[in-house]
Amino acid sequence: MTVTSGGPALTDLLHAAVTAVGGSERPGQVAMAQAVAEAIEGGTHLLAQAGTGTGKSLGYLVPALAGGDRVVVATATLALQRQLVERDLPRTVEALRPLLRRRPEFATLKGRANYLCLHRLHEGVPQEEDQGLFDPFEAAERSGGASSKLGKDLLRLRDWADESETGDRDELTPGVSDRAWSQVSVSSRECLGASKCAYGAECFAEAARERAKVADVIVTNHALLAIDAIEGAPVLPGHEVLIVDEAHELVSRVTGVATGELNPGSVGRAVRRAAKIVDEKAADAMLTASETFERLMDVAEPGRLTELPEDLGYALVALRDAARTVITALGATRDAALSDEDAVRKQALASVEHVHEVAERLVESSEFDVIWCERHERYGASLRVAPLSVSGLLREKLFTERSVVLTSATLKLGGDFNGVGASLGLAPEGAHGEEFPEWKGLDVGSPFDYPKQGILYVAKHLATPGREGGRADMLEELAELIEAAGGRTLGLFSSMRAAQAAAEELRGRLEMPILLQGEETLGELIRAFAEDEPTCLFGTLSLWQGVDVPGPSCQLVVMDRIPFPRPDDPLLSARQKAVEEAGGNGFMAVAATHAALLMAQGAGRLVRATGDRGVVAVLDPRLAKARYGSFLRASMPDFWTTMDRNQVRRSLAAIDAAARNAAAS
Repeated sequence: MTVTSGGPALTDLLHAAVTAVGGSERPGQVAMAQAVAEAIEGGTHLLAQAGTGTGKSLGYLVPALAGGDRVVVATATLALQRQLVERDLPRTVEALRPLLRRRPEFATLKGRANYLCLHRLHEGVPQEEDQGLFDPFEAAERSGGASSKLGKDLLRLRDWADESETGDRDELTPGVSDRAWSQVSVSSRECLGASKCAYGAECFAEAARERAKVADVIVTNHALLAIDAIEGAPVLPGHEVLIVDEAHELVSRVTGVATGELNPGSVGRAVRRAAKIVDEKAADAMLTASETFERLMDVAEPGRLTELPEDLGYALVALRDAARTVITALGATRDAALSDEDAVRKQALASVEHVHEVAERLVESSEFDVIWCERHERYGASLRVAPLSVSGLLREKLFTERSVVLTSATLKLGGDFNGVGASLGLAPEGAHGEEFPEWKGLDVGSPFDYPKQGILYVAKHLATPGREGGRADMLEELAELIEAAGGRTLGLFSSMRAAQAAAEELRGRLEMPILLQGEETLGELIRAFAEDEPTCLFGTLSLWQGVDVPGPSCQLVVMDRIPFPRPDDPLLSARQKAVEEAGGNGFMAVAATHAALLMAQGAGRLVRATGDRGVVAVLDPRLAKARYGSFLRASMPDFWTTMDRNQVRRSLAAIDAAARNAAAS
């Protein structure tokens, strides 16, 4: 198959790229590359499930580079961005250059706050009342940078700014705290603009945008892709092809970007910033509205608000109107402002605009939004508002005027792509109408032999887990499984409380070291888990998707229960109710799909290489007994399945013995 008329064959291009990057061609990778090429050539859309070890990045990069169109590749994680930009793209571009007779250019583009701002670095942060009298950089210098972690971070950032070519926070190793980074970065709203800023010609963010404008491939993240879809003005350069890797995360990331939050802290900060610039009357009106809002939030109960309480509604109207008056007053200072005063005004304007926009959205209480109150021990109460669904937004903004490829190891839930497709705004496969884009689903499989490499054990004999916790029988089962496996266990828990309880109980019963998420940085925990085979690692959500430990250190993956969303989750419960009111099965469409995605990701932690062997144990009998169990099992890798507790212990002991023998030889 050729990519362009008279051009090189796709198989030749793929072979050259695989040779350059390392590894070997796989049937799934070839099938994926052909499907991506067909989608690009035909202007259609593709959902491609490619299991771990398929080499999916080359499966989409090669046909995308060969096609000659401008391509945006969006990922969910920094790790994959780095793999693409530091390894896969440089090697692939050089390998394809003699065959394509051109050298495709690539660049990375992120949100403005990801880049160090030279104006902030050299001119300082506009001071607030609660920051004290001293510039933080001056304070750090006076103490030699040794007085606090913040001081050390700030001085290191200043040195790094002189060395860095990109100013990209993700390239700073080791990283710095969010507080330190906020001293040297700005949001797009706070930015003065390259033409008005004294450092505009040297600006890291502007340089990144310029590189992206001339690149053939732009690597970005899901968040910036979401901003590009939601905001009126485009953030990304025009492109003909969009590739979304780690696409199972897209709906969550878009929802996050489209969610607004209002709390007394952010409102108070906006008031303090504006009070220095606007007239006393406007500032006092916003201060009064802010104090009323804070008083009401102090007694607000967490949970969904199907209707705003009357007093809270009045407070939000007052806050919205006061913010609008301040915005008008801030705009009037624009022409007369000097450079440093302009930075203060821009920061104040950004804060007040945020308050106004979220307050207005809360007051409107659209039927397409979900509003709820959250309470945190550290930050107090906040109001949040999120879209009931992002499917319409994605259908309208993502799938028009370009070919879209979405890929992940987990897109096929319950045996088909329709669940994920629906969340993206796509009609069931084959049921396309004028308003729905045409798409195709393709499962290219995995190079791993799951039935021979892994066992799915369902502890059918255990009691059904309840909401109250305290599962003694589950902890007993977990201890016996870990002992049979000789440690080597990744424990995936549905809550941090459950992970902590299990770690506390089993540390007193087992000889194997048990690491717990939160006691060290995640990277440090994963490194320690990988390096010492008897060690176990317990944790929650980020471990379900963020652990890649091939070899004998991870031979048992345990899920304490089916990870359904909490019944009191305001957004997911609202989405479930909306499906039911439309005549659908809300539980299957929302709760079961949510659990299936997590279980597919969690089970994928076990087999990461062709030599891996092990067991995924689900300590929840509902996976075997409930009607939805078959849907969940069909979403997981095709492991050999058993409910025989004695059989699984013998298997774990044999796998442990084989690993010990291999280590001794």
